[in-house]
Amino acid sequence: MESKHQPGILIPVSVSKKPRICIPIGEPNLSALQSADWIELRVDCFEDPLADLSALISDISTPVILTFRPAEQGGYRKLTREEREAFWKTQAPRGEGVWWDVEADIAEHVAPEWSRTIVSHHDFDRVPADLERIYNQLAQTPARVMKLAVQANDITDCIRVFQLIDRARSEGREIIAIAMGNAGIATRILGPSRGSFLTYGALDEESATAPGQLNARRLRSVYHIDTIDEETMICGLVGMPVMHSVSPHMHNAAFVSEGINGVYLPFEVKDIETFFKRMVHPRTREFDWNLRGLSITAPHKETVINCIDWIHPEAKKIGAVNTIIVEKDHLRGYNTDGGGFIHPLRRFITSSVDLEVAIIGTGGAARAAIWEMKRLGMKITLFARDPAKAQPLAEVFNIECKPLASASFSSYALVVNATPLGSGQYVDQTPATRDQLKGARIAFDMVYNPIDTKFLQEARIAGCETVRGLEMLVGQARMQFELWTERKFLGSPVMYEAAAAALG
Repeated sequence: MESKHQPGILIPVSVSKKPRICIPIGEPNLSALQSADWIELRVDCFEDPLADLSALISDISTPVILTFRPAEQGGYRKLTREEREAFWKTQAPRGEGVWWDVEADIAEHVAPEWSRTIVSHHDFDRVPADLERIYNQLAQTPARVMKLAVQANDITDCIRVFQLIDRARSEGREIIAIAMGNAGIATRILGPSRGSFLTYGALDEESATAPGQLNARRLRSVYHIDTIDEETMICGLVGMPVMHSVSPHMHNAAFVSEGINGVYLPFEVKDIETFFKRMVHPRTREFDWNLRGLSITAPHKETVINCIDWIHPEAKKIGAVNTIIVEKDHLRGYNTDGGGFIHPLRRFITSSVDLEVAIIGTGGAARAAIWEMKRLGMKITLFARDPAKAQPLAEVFNIECKPLASASFSSYALVVNATPLGSGQYVDQTPATRDQLKGARIAFDMVYNPIDTKFLQEARIAGCETVRGLEMLVGQARMQFELWTERKFLGSPVMYEAAAAALG
């Protein structure tokens, strides 16, 4: 397909079958980049930006994009307009395999080779209200590729970016369109399959040159970006925050092991109802994508109930949903936390009737565990730092609630930590000490990161058998996988191994 943008200049347009991953670097050391598809030389980062770029580029076998960006447009140094124009006119190498990424404000003045020019606009604060006008302005140039990189402050900011990719493709234009930041990760992973000219991947975790930029290795090893196409089934994790989660490692490994054309992404969502209306529900979403299923995590497990059309009776009784299936024009909600919780306990417990259980915590995971244990006939006592706040949950399930501070768990067969203590900012904390746990038979920590928590360490010293939260995470994820794919998951160790590797 060809598109005419200026008399006498024809811009060939194609959608690459294999995604191009471009690795940006900010120093002239190329030893680790021999396997890159494309390389972007951030010349504005170089200590000596006027070094012999021609000699440097001659050692690179892949296409090279040169950028010389001023600080106010996301660059690493202050540059006057005159300095920028002088660089492009007199110092920037030209020739086959060398591309120029030139900002829109000077593109028309530096007389580049348009067939290898990317004309770009960056906004590191927001998605501009006049984004479509900016697109039209870039489209007026005869540049081979238009680039728009804007900051996503909410996941729904991805909508307009995806719409621009779709528009450019329909108009026969090449485009790189990216929503920066964690909320925009989906545009980086899915963009190439929708027609984006390339996506950017950092060399490693420390060398990202823009917010939300994943490293190139992860794009391929975790998200398998080379195999994503228009038929790929899309699933993902909805929560705030989610970038720490190992769920993408588990589910994407499972898709590969089962030969399923699927990808699982992290979705950082602040406003669950707006996200579901504008991006998820088939009857109201504002762009087309092959969305099949979602995992729901904190803080949305209860509020998501208002967004779906049908809830499984068990999830309704629990009062929390952690799994969504998109089925034709309806959304169906389930809860797999209960089943995931019980799965690793089966090797310890032969009979659950009248088993004495202590559970610490009052969140969505605690609700699911309590419901499942009640269903199996266990006798449950709820412990909380503030019993008054926990009392409503105790009343829902008709169980006793006691203060945590003075608790002794010596008479309990099972003690469960359903609080966030032991992870994140609370990594050095535990809801129960070794003295409190002495005499208990089994200690179960729902926290999975880190794999070995302070609670589990205290429990082992107290003589308890222990169950890791990662086992529960894998158990509930396996059930989610089977709901989305409508098939049994046979690769039992795959999810656990992928998650454990990700956690180190």
